[in-house]
Amino acid sequence: MAQVEITINGRDYRIACEDGQEGHLTDLAGYIDGKIGELVNEVGQIGDTRLMVMASLLVADELSDTREELARAQRAAGDGAAPQIEALAERIEALAEGLEKAG
Repeated sequence: MAQVEITINGRDYRIACEDGQEGHLTDLAGYIDGKIGELVNEVGQIGDTRLMVMASLLVADELSDTREELARAQRAAGDGAAPQIEALAERIEALAEGLEKAG
């Protein structure tokens, strides 16, 4: 298991992650650090715990909005697109299997 050191709000944290996920975790930490930086600019240094809670709520709100957008897009696509998407997914899976066997 890999470990990566991240910095959030000027504090360093060593976090364990799956091998190969170090860059992704670093990117996520950078995103959270950015959210906390925005909060610090708005409300000041109100303590790590409160900043982390507020940043978590902001990210959860973004996720909620994204889920709603996805659901709207799926409804707009209607059932007519579902069989096409399923067929494409099956083709992609077949191609992936073929590549694995060839490699």
